Amino acid sequence: MSQTSFTDFAREVYPFLDMQAFHCRYYRLLELFARGRIRRLIISMPPQHGKSVGASTLLPAYMLGLNPDLRIAIASYSSMLASKFNRRVQRIIESREYGALFPDTTIKQGGRPPQYIRTSDEVEIVGHDGGLLSVGREGSLTGNRVDCFILDDLYKDAMEANSPIVRENCWEWYTSVVKTRMHNTSQELIVFTRWHEEDLIGSLRAMEHVVDMQSWEDVERVGDGWLHLNLEAVKTGAPTSVDPRVEGEALWPERQSVALLEQKRRLDPVRFEAMYQGRPSSRGGQLYGDAFSEWVALPDHIVRRANYTDTADEGDDYLCSISYAVDADGVIYVLDAVYSREPMEVTEKLVADMLQRSEVRSALIESNNGGRGFARAVQRLVPRVKIDWFHQSANKQARILSHSATVVHNIRFPRGWAQCWPDMYAHLMGYRRDFNSNRWHDAADVLTGIVEQEAVFERPAKISRFGFM
Repeated sequence: MSQTSFTDFAREVYPFLDMQAFHCRYYRLLELFARGRIRRLIISMPPQHGKSVGASTLLPAYMLGLNPDLRIAIASYSSMLASKFNRRVQRIIESREYGALFPDTTIKQGGRPPQYIRTSDEVEIVGHDGGLLSVGREGSLTGNRVDCFILDDLYKDAMEANSPIVRENCWEWYTSVVKTRMHNTSQELIVFTRWHEEDLIGSLRAMEHVVDMQSWEDVERVGDGWLHLNLEAVKTGAPTSVDPRVEGEALWPERQSVALLEQKRRLDPVRFEAMYQGRPSSRGGQLYGDAFSEWVALPDHIVRRANYTDTADEGDDYLCSISYAVDADGVIYVLDAVYSREPMEVTEKLVADMLQRSEVRSALIESNNGGRGFARAVQRLVPRVKIDWFHQSANKQARILSHSATVVHNIRFPRGWAQCWPDMYAHLMGYRRDFNSNRWHDAADVLTGIVEQEAVFERPAKISRFGFM
């Protein structure tokens, strides 16, 4: 077996390839797959980041070079696209550079040798049992043994992915066609841009053992399960050996900068989370969706201005602080907000400045996670604002879910709030009824706290620095 790495192979046969650091890691993973170290691999990646060039063009050529007896099949949402991949592979195999690396892997030239097949959908390796077959979704593979199946974007667009009929037909084709062509040692590679939580990847994750790849050691731990690498357009969480980017860094900033990606997020947060972050959710499963009303001008009769703040619970959580006004009918108008993962020494000043800017007279801060110290620090910065703290002991899940209708009905956001606080907007628009599937609860928790506080405002009970009295 050739010792040429997949990355070196790609650079040799595709010298024009624009290879970024993440491509090198992506290609390293594909090489482990090509050499049999991984049997079942899922890779989700944003659009226009080179996933198909690596997985459906270069990889089949490389694998046939390593083993000319291999039977590979490529499937995509259309037979035309699958055929395009096949033709590209054939052109690579015909190249002088490929011949120098893999002289034993050749294909039919013109009409010779006559006994071998070469079409846009199927090509056989001369003198060997291997070859490459391409097929569109729902196409037939009768009589064909497959040693390696590559599934590349089985859904054309959001319309297809959002269709229950298309998803069902795709799953039926996968189970009745793809799986029946495979044997005990067959390999599977699925490379997708995610569209829907119940797409093929979502269905497999619900039914089979899937390991989310966080380190290269996961290759050895996955066993016979699926290994899933999700490359986010904008990094969240701490750096890993597989994705060493710092939080907030774009995957390919030269092509799609953070600024551009944030613009896309604001246009459709739910779709952005699916396509660019690999975390799809059903719009039907959203808790709030796009149901929030917006205000342009405050009403004349404002009876109260206040603030509610929840400090970050864990390392990647957000501090959420919202200043608001309440009218005579109890309608709540969001005035300003701080939604940040900056350290407390930064957010203390941000919140203090916002309290002055929004002209609130009182602020309530949850003291569960350093909130008491945070409250004292902010109080020193804005002595004219009455700042209280309390310990929130009620169950977060129960609170958020039970008060969701009241939150949507009573709270108004200022026009253009998606541009003002894009992260908060995205997290609220994409917040799901399935509580445990949400990564961030911070904004939902604060909105819930606001409606809870306003509901008890007129009652005799009061809040002190030491809790409810």
